[in-house]
Amino acid sequence: MIHRLVTRLALLGLLACPLCAAATQSLEVVRATAVDWLQHHRTLPGARMTAEAAPLDSRLQLADCAAPLEASLPANRRLTARVSVAVRCPVTGGWTVRVPVRVKMFTNVLVTSRPLARGDGIGAADVHIEERDVAGLAYGYVAALDQVDGRSLARPLNAGTVLTPGMLAGRQAVRTGDAVSMEASVEGVTIHADGVAMGAGDTGARIKVRNASSGKVLDAIVSGPGTVAVLP
Repeated sequence: MIHRLVTRLALLGLLACPLCAAATQSLEVVRATAVDWLQHHRTLPGARMTAEAAPLDSRLQLADCAAPLEASLPANRRLTARVSVAVRCPVTGGWTVRVPVRVKMFTNVLVTSRPLARGDGIGAADVHIEERDVAGLAYGYVAALDQVDGRSLARPLNAGTVLTPGMLAGRQAVRTGDAVSMEASVEGVTIHADGVAMGAGDTGARIKVRNASSGKVLDAIVSGPGTVAVLP
């Protein structure tokens, strides 16, 4: 009699809560798995990452996974400020959930210290190092002055601009302070003189030069490495 009563109560309990017997996966664990994977697999050397997973729909019912959860991003996808991490239960009949994550990646980059003009070279006085969030920089960044390697600017920049590779033009044919050979054409005759560059730029850039003998400052066009054509 007692045995039949216990059995009946058990059956009534299952009918009242048919899903109670099926354990569900914690959504917080799913979110944490996505964040943890990013921090261990996509952090840049020397950088500081913060990542925050968006809340998942509370109505989502996932079977409790019998194996450790796995996470991934497409192999060639660049890390951006917003990514979708695939978290999966790696068992037969398992599930996969995409977790939206907001990412910030802080590292040292070069930032302009003053306004710079197109064609200017970049020296230590023109830039400084700041820690910035680079996850949202779609065009990359320059981390050190040696990466510029004598190149000039392709466009003017305001102070406080993060330097990116796309902002750099060709290498400088003339740098500020270089000794240059000045060429001037006078009535069909080419005259050569020694000068000092007061600006920097690649071939075709307009700069000022100082005549080494007279000290006179002249306008000139860079015509090649170490040479300028003085303008009339």
